[in-house]
Amino acid sequence: MAERQRSQRFQDLLVWRKAHELVIALYCYVNGLPSSEAYGLPILLKRAAVSVPANIAEGFERSGKADKARCMNIAAGSLEEALYYLVLAADLSYGKTDTLLNSLDEISRLLHAYSRAILSSVSCLPSS
Repeated sequence: MAERQRSQRFQDLLVWRKAHELVIALYCYVNGLPSSEAYGLPILLKRAAVSVPANIAEGFERSGKADKARCMNIAAGSLEEALYYLVLAADLSYGKTDTLLNSLDEISRLLHAYSRAILSSVSCLPSS
């Protein structure tokens, strides 16, 4: 089995790319929310969503497993926060959220897999 090439930058990570795409989709979605929500739900949803790829990017550059895992944990928490805001938007009949929720679910699975990989990876230090 071929060994997977290590990502050189955070943009190479599938989980980051999917999270970034979700942010863009959510920015478009909030543009369709009622104007009465201008200072409420759109701001909260965008802030939670942007936190996901931002924390993945930050964690990518951290050197220790614990630091990397902490950033992924924060990203996962922000993803759940965004999930709640989408549930709320749907319950308030602000528009269809099915596609966004599906993307969120996919990102959650990818993020948890990436976190597990970080925590289970073994450092391969050259022997002296």
